[in-house]
Amino acid sequence: MPSMLDDVRSLSRRGLLKGASASALLAALMPAASRSVWANPVFASNPFSLGVASGDPLPDGVVIWTRIAPDPLNGGGMPMQAVPVSWEVSSDDRMRTIVRKGETLARPELGHSVHVEVGGLDPGRPYWYRFRAGRDASRVGRTRTAPAPGSMPASLRFANVGCQRYEDGYFTAFRHLAREELDFVFHYGDYIYEYRARNSPTPTVREIAGDELHTIVDYRNRYALYKRDADLQAAHAAHPFLSSFDDHEVDNNWAGEFSEEDGSGASPAVPPEYFALRKQMAFHAWYENMPVRRAQLPRGPSVQAYRRLRYGSLAEINVLDTRQYRDDQPCDDGTKEACPAVSNPKAQILGEYQERWLFDGLARSDATWNVLAQQVMVMRRDLGTAEPSLFSMDKWDAYPAARNRLMRHLEATRAKGVVVLTGDVHNAWAGDLKADFLNPSSATLATEFVATSISTNGDGFEIDDLRRAVLARNPHIKYFNNRRGYSVHEATRERMVIHHRAVDTVSQPGAPLITKASYAVEAAKPGVVGA
Repeated sequence: MPSMLDDVRSLSRRGLLKGASASALLAALMPAASRSVWANPVFASNPFSLGVASGDPLPDGVVIWTRIAPDPLNGGGMPMQAVPVSWEVSSDDRMRTIVRKGETLARPELGHSVHVEVGGLDPGRPYWYRFRAGRDASRVGRTRTAPAPGSMPASLRFANVGCQRYEDGYFTAFRHLAREELDFVFHYGDYIYEYRARNSPTPTVREIAGDELHTIVDYRNRYALYKRDADLQAAHAAHPFLSSFDDHEVDNNWAGEFSEEDGSGASPAVPPEYFALRKQMAFHAWYENMPVRRAQLPRGPSVQAYRRLRYGSLAEINVLDTRQYRDDQPCDDGTKEACPAVSNPKAQILGEYQERWLFDGLARSDATWNVLAQQVMVMRRDLGTAEPSLFSMDKWDAYPAARNRLMRHLEATRAKGVVVLTGDVHNAWAGDLKADFLNPSSATLATEFVATSISTNGDGFEIDDLRRAVLARNPHIKYFNNRRGYSVHEATRERMVIHHRAVDTVSQPGAPLITKASYAVEAAKPGVVGA
């Protein structure tokens, strides 16, 4: 009986090996068990080119992440084999006191990413970690566990960041963010952009290849382009992230099962079943590249992104998803006068189940601060400078019934310390969430702070006449700034102080960090006040 090697030689004699490696074909013909793991990998270049990250800290553990990608812009450059990756967690920054260690497999099904859910750690303290694959070691990352259950930390410091379009500017703000002392970073989304410099208001600063993303390789390569950035890597290596997503991780202004080209006048329309395939690939790539838990592993075209994290008795963080479960934008999307569809009394932006989960959690919470970490603006924002009123159909303004349910719940349960974190609009805003936005004297029920973008829309400006008119038209909005950066929140039992940090240019690297404004909210009394 001829051997397997005889089969290979026979194929070679028939000329079928021309232009291919005999060893590669031999590997393909070998039993699966003998080639499923690349046991002693030797990489032509740094396999940890995308850095390290950590996320979703608990009192006794945290997720640590990396992805093996020696050729990151070409799908990662890895064979279709699993690779052993060892990991270590230390109680000191020189990695001398290893407190936890182990080995896992970086699998091709997940783009050779690893998500290690480390347990058995002490609460409320920093740890350092690293990975090894073959003869190569990653950089050392720093993370921090959450405080012990029931404890009352003296303070909590965290940042709100997002919207980082690569071609619009440098990620300088992330370099500054890496130097902050923080317990965690909330990334609200728009980690990548699925299109290239489309309708950009600023000239392209950094070159980007490829057009709009549709395949898993497209999405992987776009994440790799962003994650190769040294400033972004520094931020991930310095702090644990609570990662969410907005629209551009999939498709601009997508909503539920509807793509941007949902047939409402757009051409060509995308059938929902086709868009479901695109979402499946986009969420798969999102999971591969974020330091999240197995609970966030996508199931087809859906992912369990909303979740709750506790920081002792001081704060409860509700990470929300305002994309997957919402109704399609009314009035064919855009910024415009409200059409009758905006009055839908059953309008959903969180979806029934997530809304009930949030309301139940808020009703039960005994935390000093209840943070709603989400994506799109909740507060009413009339963008008209004269009549008629104009609203963005992608924000809570287009779903007033959903917003009213949230406001009524906060009022009925007397929920305390409710602070909403938002992004999406590429500017910093701060304002009060009112029982009746058309009545300035009505009760203030919560406070919303909107972080500006890391780079999207380029250098920006402080404020212009149009935004001054918007502030005048919306007395519950107290602050606006259009520079690039992030916000830092310092919470104690008495108050939360918010610092809007920004750089004046992203068209050139290395800009200094400036605190543009500081404001606050009292724990016992919602509403923006001076810091």
